[in-house]
Amino acid sequence: MSENRETSRGRGRILPAMNPSLDFETCWRAVVARDARFDGRFFTGVTSTGIYCRPVCPARTPRRENVTFHPSAAAAEAGGFRACLRCRPETAPDFAGWRGVEAPRGGAWRGTSNTVSRALALIEGGALDGGDVDALAARLGVGERQLRRLFRQHLGAAPVSVAQTRRVLLAKQLIHETGLSMAEIALASGFGSVRRFNETFQGLYGRPPSALRRRRAGEAGGTIRLGLSYRAPYDWPAMLASLAARSATPETVSGDVWTRTLAPQVDGARGRISVRPDAGASERLTAEVEIDALCALPGVLARTRRVLDLAADPVAIARDLSTDPVLAEAVAAHPGRRPPGEWSDADDDPPSDRLTTDDPMLRARAERWRPWRAYGALYWTLAKETLNAQAA
Repeated sequence: MSENRETSRGRGRILPAMNPSLDFETCWRAVVARDARFDGRFFTGVTSTGIYCRPVCPARTPRRENVTFHPSAAAAEAGGFRACLRCRPETAPDFAGWRGVEAPRGGAWRGTSNTVSRALALIEGGALDGGDVDALAARLGVGERQLRRLFRQHLGAAPVSVAQTRRVLLAKQLIHETGLSMAEIALASGFGSVRRFNETFQGLYGRPPSALRRRRAGEAGGTIRLGLSYRAPYDWPAMLASLAARSATPETVSGDVWTRTLAPQVDGARGRISVRPDAGASERLTAEVEIDALCALPGVLARTRRVLDLAADPVAIARDLSTDPVLAEAVAAHPGRRPPGEWSDADDDPPSDRLTTDDPMLRARAERWRPWRAYGALYWTLAKETLNAQAA
């Protein structure tokens, strides 16, 4: 029995090396305190059990000498650890998790991190489910070797490992939260075949995937309900207002629910996805998906997260933008504001740092807002509206 009450059966070789971008003392204090601010920023590998956990895991805190810290779930799995069944790393906000790591803000780092961000978006949408790293690198305009190096630098794992972890964690979430059959889950999580799905889970957990389910399987088809995590604060009414204002034809807002109609030419399937606040949990939305091709589910979920900006780090955004005296009051008055993203997005710049204004003075000022220029522009507008209202 492990330190989080899981057996160590099926554990692979443990590689205790820790990513140099993580500070051990900071991570250890977060684990001891179960500090929710660090959830999704790193994962804790427990060498005595072969399991990795979120910082907020409710299990007994492991011994200090038995832990290593990893910048992503993929890095933890590449090190020989498997996901905890209690804290469920697949439910952590932005489980790719790499953006929470502090790093220099110079142009060179920003350029390489943008490449990784674009690659992650493609992988989350299933780019490596049927393709290879060479093709992914070509889409990004970099060499295959360079892409591997960037992933090691920012995520502590290779692109193939990141894709495999994405499949495993999505499958785990579908096992725990839906009534889909194992065959349907294998298809919906990007494994391609039931045999590959079963072999992967047997290798990681020492048991078939069906053994992880604690609820009875439902009938095929119907609505898939999944939780979508985010970091608080999140101004959901403001997000809905922004989505309603842009009047995108396939999207509707009704009450506290946003709905998107799926199209085969864009999404590879017909159906719809609706998102609303989760009445039973904080820092979580509920997505309801009706889809006629389960293999398209990863891409639909990835695009939904992008539109709703679920990977944002509002604490870091507020801290950095508050250094601008014009923005500070607006940031404090409107916590958790986020600009909506695009459903189809081929832009090279990450949405968080995208600036659409042609005003040369504002573009010059916005350089101090990197890598949060999109949020800076949003708060700039709010600040100007406040000033205009006061003047009136």
